Amino acid sequence: MNFEPSRSFAIEKLNNFIEENLIEYSKLRNFDYGPNQRANISCLSPYVSHGIITEKEIINKSLKKYSFIKSEKFIQEVLWRVYWKGWLELRPNVWTDYLNDLKKIKKNFKNNEKYLKAIDGKTNIECFDYWVNELKEENYLHNHARMWFASIWIFTLNLPWQLGAEFFMQNLCDGDAASNTMGWRWVAGIQTQGKHYLASEWNIKKFTNNRFQNIKLNENATPVLSEKAYSINNRDFANVEILENKTLLIFENNLSFEITDFKDNKFRKILLIDHKNNNRTINLSKKVMNFKSNLLEDQKKRLEEKSIKCEIVNIDEIKNITENIYAIYPSIGENLDFINLNGLKNIQFLYRKLDQFSWQYCNKGFFNFKNCIPKIIQKFT
Repeated sequence: MNFEPSRSFAIEKLNNFIEENLIEYSKLRNFDYGPNQRANISCLSPYVSHGIITEKEIINKSLKKYSFIKSEKFIQEVLWRVYWKGWLELRPNVWTDYLNDLKKIKKNFKNNEKYLKAIDGKTNIECFDYWVNELKEENYLHNHARMWFASIWIFTLNLPWQLGAEFFMQNLCDGDAASNTMGWRWVAGIQTQGKHYLASEWNIKKFTNNRFQNIKLNENATPVLSEKAYSINNRDFANVEILENKTLLIFENNLSFEITDFKDNKFRKILLIDHKNNNRTINLSKKVMNFKSNLLEDQKKRLEEKSIKCEIVNIDEIKNITENIYAIYPSIGENLDFINLNGLKNIQFLYRKLDQFSWQYCNKGFFNFKNCIPKIIQKFT
C-alpha cells in the first residue's frame, strides 16, 4: 500500500476510486483481500482524518458520477467520522475517562505476557498475528479487519479494550480520537450498552477468501460491562466574527486551508502546528509521525505557492503567543487537550460548516444520523 503524503496524490486516489471502483463498493467493501488488493475500498481515510481532502469533496465528486442510491453506502461510510466526532463533542468526558482509565491500566499491564505477545503478533491466532504485523508495516487495516482484531483482543485474548485502542492510535495513519475510541467501545459492547461485536471463524474465513486457517476464538463471550453513563453536554459551535490581520492556527486534522470555509478570510499568517510525541499522552509510531510531518510540509508548500505567509511550529510555541488568535477547531483529542491543559484562553475556535450542521444529529445512534444524511447532502451539494 502507498499513502503518499500529498494532496495531489489524495485527489488522484479519490478520482481513480470513483471512476473505477465506487460502483462495486457496496457489494465488495466487507472483503479483506490483503494489503496488496485494496481496489474494493477507497483507502482515503488517512487523508480525510488529516483534512487533506474533505468529506464534502468526496461526496460531491461521488454524486457527480453516480446517483445517491448507487453511492449511498459509500457516502454513509464517509460520514461515519463526522458522526463519531459529533457524538464525542456532545459527550467529551468519554475521551477524558478513556485516557484516565488507560493510564491506570498501562501500569498493571506493563509486563503482562499476554499483552506483550499480542502487540508482538505472537498469539498463535494466525489472522490476528498477521494483522498486528500488517498494522505496524502498512499503518492501516481494512475496516472489517479492525472489527475482527478488536473482538479477538477483547473477547478471546481477554485484554482491556483501552490498550487495544491505544495500539491502534499508535500505528494507524488515520487514527483520530473519536473514530478510534468509539469503534473500540462499540466492539466491546459499551458504546451501545450490551450490544457487542463477536468475531467468528466462518465470518473471517468468508471475507478474507480463506486466507487464514488457525482461527480458534471465543464466540460466546458476553459484552464488557460499564456502569458509566454519559449525558449530552449541549454546546455552542457558532463561529465568532473573524477579524482581519490575525494569526490562524491549523492543527493536523485540517491540512488543506485552501479549500476550507475560511480560505477567503485575510489572516496575517498561518501557523501549522507540529505536535511531537513529547507532548502526547499516546506516543505515535515513528512512521505515523513522519506521515504527519510530511503532510504539514505539503500544506506549507501549497500555501507558499499561493503567497500565503505560513510557518510550521512546535505546539509548545503557541504557549508564548499572548495576542488573541484563531484556530480551526481541532476536535476532541490530543491537540485540544494541549490547549485546555495549558489554559490558552486567547484562542478562538472556528468550526467547519459541515460539522456545525451535522453535529446536531449526533445526539443519538448512527441510525438516526443516517436518516438525516439526505438533509446534510442537500445542504452541502
